[in-house]
Amino acid sequence: MVDSREENVTWLTQEAYDRLKAEFEYLSGPGRVDIAKKIEAAREEGDLKENGGYHAAKEEQGKMEGRILQLRQLLDNARVGEAPRTEGVVGPGMTVTIRFAGDDDEVTFLLASREESGAPIDVYSPKSPLGSAINGKKIGEKATYTMPNGRTNTVEILEAVPYIGG
Repeated sequence: MVDSREENVTWLTQEAYDRLKAEFEYLSGPGRVDIAKKIEAAREEGDLKENGGYHAAKEEQGKMEGRILQLRQLLDNARVGEAPRTEGVVGPGMTVTIRFAGDDDEVTFLLASREESGAPIDVYSPKSPLGSAINGKKIGEKATYTMPNGRTNTVEILEAVPYIGG
C-alpha cells in the first residue's frame, strides 16, 4: 500500500527550505503591510476607475496572495534532506541520463523540485509529464509520456545516479 501523502512530498535542501520560509514570512507579514499601504495611497489619489496605480497595486496584491498560498502548500508538504535513492532507479534527487526514441542524442538533467533551481544543470520536476513517466524506472527501461502538444514520446533510461551537486 502506497501512502498517498508521499506523492505530495517535496524534498528540499535545508538552504532551499530556509529561503522559501523566509520569503513566506516576509510576504505574509511585512509584504502584506507594504501592499496595503500602496493600495491606500493610490486610493487617496481619487477616482479608482482611472487610477492606474490603484489597479497595479491590487494586481500586485493578487499575485502576492497567490505566491503566499503556493509557498504555504509547498512548505506544508516539504521534507528537508535527501529523498531516499537507489542508484540505477530514477527518483527525485537523481541525475538522470535519457535517450529519446529515434534520436542518438543523450540528455542529462536533475529530477528535482523546481524550487531547487540553483542546480548548475537543467532541472525537471518529478511532477512534469516526463518526470512522472520515468520516476521509479530502472536503467535500460523505457517510458512513454504525453507532451503538452498532445503527442507521445518515448525515452530510454541510460543512467540514474544520486546528484552530488557542483
